[in-house]
Amino acid sequence: MVSPTRRREAVQQVRRKVKTSERRACKVLGQSRSTQRYRPREPNRDQPLVKRMLAIVRQHPRYGYRRVWALLRDEGWSVNRKRVYRLWRREGLKVPQKQRKKRRLGTSANGIVHRRAEHINHVWCYDFVKDQTTDGRPLKFLPIVDEYTRECLALDVARSITATDVIESLRHLFAIRGAPTFIRSDNGPEFIARAIREWLAESGVKTLYIEPGSPWENAYCESFNSRFRDELLNRELFTSLAEAGVITEDYRLAYNHQRPHSSLSYLTPAAFAAVVRGGSAPTPPASSPHENGLAPDAEPFVNQVQTLIATGT
Repeated sequence: MVSPTRRREAVQQVRRKVKTSERRACKVLGQSRSTQRYRPREPNRDQPLVKRMLAIVRQHPRYGYRRVWALLRDEGWSVNRKRVYRLWRREGLKVPQKQRKKRRLGTSANGIVHRRAEHINHVWCYDFVKDQTTDGRPLKFLPIVDEYTRECLALDVARSITATDVIESLRHLFAIRGAPTFIRSDNGPEFIARAIREWLAESGVKTLYIEPGSPWENAYCESFNSRFRDELLNRELFTSLAEAGVITEDYRLAYNHQRPHSSLSYLTPAAFAAVVRGGSAPTPPASSPHENGLAPDAEPFVNQVQTLIATGT
């Protein structure tokens, strides 16, 4: 019987049984009268402090109780370190040894969060991917993707691609599909060149330049680039520029017409685009292109695509 609570209970029991005073009962049992008369503080007294502690821990999960105590003291809380440690232990708080990394989606007004494609030809995106032939000479790829349907509209390859080459690729696509409302890219010199900005302005296309060093704001293009590198570039050795052009064009056609896309309920981009052009498809899922899994609002497309294929539309 060592805890103060147990000793207080014992003194009270002796007083009830023997009918003696508190002073004599405490003397016999070796209990301090100040301890016997102590009354625990109300439980809600620490609630505001604990609430603020938890808020600091959520904001700074790598801070220990000493640093949290220092922040509380700077905020004007009259509290010592031992009290903070006691509340820290009571709440089961600790600094985790392992932590999950957090993906930031970006805050730019031109990123995918604030400027999301709403229909075909609403937002296109493009970027560069680099590789080389077996003789060590460079290869530069320019994929252009429709963010709404996930179709790869073009996949040009050359030793070098300038702003003039970008304009020629876009001019060809505009003649076939029409001009998009927006086109998203990073701040590469080929994309921000005066020639391409003036040409896009004349074509009525607005530019969405992401923040420097923030590739996640152009996530749909980055998603395609990662699949392109993983499924083709890391598996193929190109001996010439002509060979790279043939193989990459085959990959583009297979990507659009044969490869199921997870964010489209595992429809191909071409099949999804066919359904959308039929005028009966709902808005595509708004999930991140980096997320895998079935998009529930894309499931109605399956029956529609099967009907289109069966009728030859």
